[in-house]
Formats: sequence, structure tokens, C-alpha cells
Amino acid sequence: MKKNIAEIIDVSNEIYDKGLVSGKSGNISARFGNVVAITPTLKSLSKLCEEDIVLVDMEGNVLTKGKPSSEVNMHLEIYKKRSDVNAIVHTHSPYATGFAFSNKNLKRLEGFGPIVTPYLQSIDYEKPGSDELAKSASEGLGNEDVLILKNHGVICVSDSLKEAMLLAVFVEETAKTQFITFMLNSAEDID
Repeated sequence: MKKNIAEIIDVSNEIYDKGLVSGKSGNISARFGNVVAITPTLKSLSKLCEEDIVLVDMEGNVLTKGKPSSEVNMHLEIYKKRSDVNAIVHTHSPYATGFAFSNKNLKRLEGFGPIVTPYLQSIDYEKPGSDELAKSASEGLGNEDVLILKNHGVICVSDSLKEAMLLAVFVEETAKTQFITFMLNSAEDID
């Protein structure tokens, strides 16, 4: 379990350093059987230590010291609906979250499997930490690996933390590319 907790800390540091979260935003979890290790509430993901990671069971009962992320119920609901998911990375990355706050859909690009639908799945806004968000996000993911939370952020899921993190990075780069494309297409030609 120590190795798994160390990986959560490494991924937390990496997504903070890459600018996918800032301040005390975002959260990460990993499932190990019937136990979920999750980042704490109201702490920056930039400098977590082993004692900061909170272990909970699948009913949300806290098994260690500390207070889990306020989004713990969302993570648990996703795990309950998706036996193939063992890692969740929830970011507020600037470009992808910009799309979440806009009326633009984020196109699905090649890089993480075949393009089955043209846009990344999104759900309407629900209050962060609410049971409504937990239910809506777990249902909205369906069989997808990315979910845009309108007016909130992004969820990436995978069977491993590293893959979920790489997906979060890819989604942010996709959003950045599309933003630049929109800006270039809307700029007047200069001769």
C-alpha cells in the first residue's frame, strides 16, 4: 500500500507542476480492492506526504486519520459503477475548464483510442461535493474515460494512475490546441 500511496503523491505533484490544478483544487484517488486512497480536502496537491492520503472503504467510512476530498462520494460512485476503473484524476486545468465554462464542446482527438463520438462527454453543473454531482458524474461517464463537468472541471479515469494522469494531460493539450484554433480562425487576416 505504501508504494500505491507514493504513486498518488507523485501524480499529485506532477499534475500540480504541469498546471492542471492550482491552489487547493483537484483530487486524485486509486482503488485497491475494497479500499480507496484519496487526496485530502483543503490541501494543495503540490506537496502532499504519506500521512495526508486518506483511506476510505467503498461506503465512504474513513479508515485513517485525515479528511478525504470533498469529492470522495463522486469517486466512490464512479468506482461502484465501473469495475474497470482503478484510478481517477479530477483537474481544473485552465484550457479544458475554459471549455467547461463556455458553450463550446471539446472535440475528441486521436491519441487515446478510436474516435467513436466527435466530442468529449459532458454533464450539466452540479454543486461540487454534492450527492447530485456524484450521481450525475458516475452516470455521465458511462463507458467513457473523460468527462467534462460543466462550470467545474474534468474527470479522467483509467485502470492506473499513470494512465489517468496522461489522459488528463492529453485533454488539456487538446483543449489548448482547439482554443488556439478558435482564436486563429476568428482573427482577421493581416496582409
